Parts: sequence; structure tokens; C-alpha cells
Amino acid sequence: MSGKIVKATFWAVLLASALGICSMLVITQKLSGQEATPAPDNTKVNKRDQSKTEPTADQQKENPTDRDITRRIRRAVMQDKSLSSYAHNVKIITQDGMVTLKGPVRSEEDKRAIEAKAKEVAGEDKVTSELEVKPKT
Repeated sequence: MSGKIVKATFWAVLLASALGICSMLVITQKLSGQEATPAPDNTKVNKRDQSKTEPTADQQKENPTDRDITRRIRRAVMQDKSLSSYAHNVKIITQDGMVTLKGPVRSEEDKRAIEAKAKEVAGEDKVTSELEVKPKT
């Protein structure tokens, strides 16, 4: 009987110690003012995209021509394995044959490559680029 009590006491003390150490680590991190990752702040981008004059992904036209343009540009972007994952995830919005490109890319090269692919599909004068270069920090 006393062996069970000793064993239960041992595990209770071990658990309490582990919880205490974890709590101290969290408190120390908060007191030092260090956060693992700062919270993203998309306030400016979100305000821009709320404007009625700014095309957003949900405004993509559903007619066959616009869908085909978007599909062909997306396919060209996805097939280019030299592009960053950011570049593979840009927004491509087609409305009445006019294409808008939005989102962050990692380099000027990514930006130029995506713009070139869109112009090749839609036409030189039918692409508006709102791509932003955001290098790794």
C-alpha cells in the first residue's frame, strides 16, 4: 500500500515540477519582450482591397474567355519551378479580358516573370500589375 502512495506522490511532484518550469519559461519570454513571430499587419492591403475600384479575387468573371485566360496564366506560373512559392500564389483576376496581378513575390525576377507570362497570354496592354516585392527578412 505504501508503495502505491510513494509512486503516486512521485508522479504528482514530477508533473508539478514540469508545469512550474513551463510556466517560468513562458513568463521569462513575456518579460523579456521577445515574441517568436510578430503578428502580420495587412491593414493597408485590406483597406486597399475594400475599395470598390480595386479588383479582388471574388470579382473574377465566370465567362469562358476570362476563366480561360486566368487558367492559362495560372498554369504557366505553376509550371515555372524557378519561381518562389510566393510567386506561385499570386492572385490572377480577369475581368472582361483585362488581367490584374496582385500579391507579394520574393524578387524582381519573380515579378517580371509573372508579368511576362500574363502579357503573353492576355496581351501586352491588358495586364495591370500590383505585385509587390517582399524579400525574406
